[in-house]
Amino acid sequence: MSVDHCIIKQPKIQPAFQKATAGDIVIVWDAPERMDDNPDAWWMGEIICVEGSARDPKAPLLFQVADIDKGVIRWVNADCVQKA
Repeated sequence: MSVDHCIIKQPKIQPAFQKATAGDIVIVWDAPERMDDNPDAWWMGEIICVEGSARDPKAPLLFQVADIDKGVIRWVNADCVQKA
């Protein structure tokens, strides 16, 4: 029988996207790792739905976000979301 002895450490500081809930206004970055290269690569939206991860359903993985300017509804990765 195999036993998993690893310890999962929780980060001391929670990322901003973990505090985001449905109804929040957020900034969505097209490529969050390139924020410094192109500061105009973002759009503003309102969170409609939060989808949890398989390991921890309370931790957000995907957000369904309505683009405020265009009215388009998109699914975005939680890493791309910054609470406004």
